[in-house]
Amino acid sequence: MEITIRIENINDYYDVYNLNKIAFKEDEEARLVDLLRKSTAFIPELSIVAIIEDNIVGHILFTKIKIIDDKGNQNESLALAPMAVSPNYQKSGIGGQLIKKGLDKAREMNFKSVIVLGHEKYYPKFGFEPTTKWGITSPYDVPTNVFMGLELVDDGLKNVSGIVQYAKEFDKV
Repeated sequence: MEITIRIENINDYYDVYNLNKIAFKEDEEARLVDLLRKSTAFIPELSIVAIIEDNIVGHILFTKIKIIDDKGNQNESLALAPMAVSPNYQKSGIGGQLIKKGLDKAREMNFKSVIVLGHEKYYPKFGFEPTTKWGITSPYDVPTNVFMGLELVDDGLKNVSGIVQYAKEFDKV
């Protein structure tokens, strides 16, 4: 099974929408991706697809977020959300390939960190740790072990703390 991982293009939007709808069994994440593409948080190079036999079977999106401390200081980071893999291809390593490609591209683009709200047993495989390590909190009421961060460079979150501020589009779905 040959998998191609590449940056999403405009011709992929319809298939990415349907993939998210099928993978999540609802359309909230699919609508979120569409909204984020139109936002200032969107980074085209960090919207990545996985393709098998000309079909999009995976998608990952990283968007700009801010971490705001109690003095109002802002630090830029990235949110990994959402990530979708076709149910037919889940547990086949496609998600991992998308994450690695996205993290590598984010490093190339000089981003220092990534935040994810996700499964506490899956994301640590890629180096993610609970954000409590840095004093970073979620704006949502979620368990601390599912809100994780990753430094893309040494000390990428050094002296960074506060609450994550996602793009306003996250609140629209």
